[in-house]
Parts: sequence; structure tokens; C-alpha cells
Amino acid sequence: MSKLFSPIKIRDLEVKNRLWVSPMCMYSCENQDGVVGDWHLVHLGSRAIGGAGMVIAEASGVNPEGRISPWCPGLWDDSQIAPWKKITDFIRAAGSTSGIQLAHAGRKGSAHRPISGTGSVPVDQGGWETYSATSEAFEGLAAPRELRADELGQLVADFAAAAKRAKTAGFDLVEIHAAHGYLLHQFLSPITNKRTDQYGGTLANRARLLLEIVAAVRQAVGDQMPVLVRFSATDYVADGWDQTQTNEVAGWCKEQGADLFDLSSGGLITGVKIPTGPGYQVDFAKSTKTATHAGVAAVGQITNSEQAEQILQDGLVDVVLVGREFLRDPYLGLRAANQLDAEVDWPWQYERGRWPNA
Repeated sequence: MSKLFSPIKIRDLEVKNRLWVSPMCMYSCENQDGVVGDWHLVHLGSRAIGGAGMVIAEASGVNPEGRISPWCPGLWDDSQIAPWKKITDFIRAAGSTSGIQLAHAGRKGSAHRPISGTGSVPVDQGGWETYSATSEAFEGLAAPRELRADELGQLVADFAAAAKRAKTAGFDLVEIHAAHGYLLHQFLSPITNKRTDQYGGTLANRARLLLEIVAAVRQAVGDQMPVLVRFSATDYVADGWDQTQTNEVAGWCKEQGADLFDLSSGGLITGVKIPTGPGYQVDFAKSTKTATHAGVAAVGQITNSEQAEQILQDGLVDVVLVGREFLRDPYLGLRAANQLDAEVDWPWQYERGRWPNA
């Protein structure tokens, strides 16, 4: 029996299979107001029709300054709830489930989207002054302002409020983005966090903001809704963030109510050598699973059904998150089920398109 197409239950949520769509930035809120539209409905909805068990929406700002670019979505205002609700209703009607990645870009915010240019978007063109754990700039972007300790309580409140809106918008789970060099990763890593206050120095201090956010989000969404955390397991540089620290902090996050950890890597600094290849990040997830006994998701160049199935059959990964292959084929879930001889429901509108040997 295929493990990829077996259900998984996290708290009160049952997901029909373990092939999930990874959050991927679309940079497609054309009015620059954080409100999603038809692009997101079709993009996310087609993956739900295509057989994904869970469709996780892209990094969405918990406040306006939390966006990666002015074209990124958000959940900082009630006006953003209804457009998301239209999407989550569609995903649910298609027999899938939905999640959203709550994020703050920190010093990597106010950036151009790929088709609009490079570097930071000026304030007079819709950009903003960024802020971070540090005042050091990310390469190619404007230098941020270093946050004061007394400002961090508002950030925690922003994550919690966005999580409440996500629940109202019909999402089935929320993921806190603490990876890829964005704000929470900037606080976690000793490369970017050289603070001398209660949010810097020791690992416990560098993790303090994330742990406060996990606890606040858990309280905001209640006991039934799953809460995920995405980590970069390593900065790929000596004396940076690494797997050991990831595992320790993941354990602390579990104590604060996190259910599953999504393990990626890198993104904090440029110029590092990343040893990429098929499934190159799977071992990060396995390590965190062994250390925490929590649920974990594997990511990173997972491109075919046999590979995804084997990752799960090895026994230390609970979910497979797929990004680029779902961009290439929104019906990857239906195709993978056919290839693995798994019996799955098709949308009735597509029944006549089933492969003959399904």
C-alpha cells in the first residue's frame, strides 16, 4: 500500500494524503495591498483539483512591512480575509485542505519581484524601511533598522492576529516561517543576531522571539488547528545556524504547541556552497524527527512519485512537500497515484480523463 497516499491526522485535522504543495511566492498581488485575487484562486485551486492532500499558500505578511515585496499577500487586515476565504472554500470543495505560511521578511523585505527589477523598492515607489535583528544589510538590499526589544511584543501580536484571520479565512493549518533568511531566521542565527539584550547571545535568547510567537499563535488558533514551523536547518557556514541548534529549538517549539516541522536550508547569506541534488534536504528532516519525535516534512528536489514514496517508506518523514514539480504539473497528485497504483478519488468532472490502468 502506498504511504504517500495514506491519510495523516494532525490534531483534529485529517489530510487525505502526504503529498503536499510547498508554499511558493507568486508576487502577484497587483494592487500592492496584500489582497489575493484570481491568480491565487487558479494557482492554488488547480493543485487541489490535481490531487494534493494539502495546499500551503505562500509567505504572507503579518504586517505590511513583513512582505518580501510590495506584490506579496498578507493577513494583517480584515479586508484580506474574504478573498482568502474564496480560495479556501474552493480547495475544500475540491477535496483537499489548505494552509498558509505566516511570515515576516525582515531585512529581506521591500524587494523587487523578479519581473520588476533588482534590489530594494524605494519608499516613494511603494517600498518601506525594513527592520531586523541587526542593522547589517542583506547583500543587494538596503540596510535595515535594528529592532528595539520593546518593539518585539507587537510583532508577536501581529503573528497571533494574522493566525486568527487565517482561521476565519478557512485555512486548516498555519505555518510559521522561520527559515530562508527572513526575520525569525535573522533572530535565530548567530551570524545576524549579535544583540546583547534578552533576544541575543545564547541559543535560548536567540530563539525567544520565535517561541513567543509559537505560543501566541497556538493560543490564537486554539487546540484543534495544527501549527507548523519551517526552519532552515543550516546556514552552510561555520559558526552559523546548524542542525544541532535547529533540533534544540524545534523541541522547544513543540513544547509551545508546534506539531510538525518543515525542514529546508540556507537563505540567510549569499556566497555559500549548497550541495544540491535529488532529496538533498531529506536528512535534515530525519534528524529533527529523531531529536524531537515530532512530525516532520521533507523538501528539496523531490520530483517523482517513486522518490517521494521511498522517502516516506524509510520511516523518519511524515509528509513530503513538493514545490517546483507542482509548478510543472498541477495534477502531480493524480499522476503520482496512478504511477503508484493508489486508488484515489478524481474530480467527477475529470473522471473520463483517468489513465486506463488506474
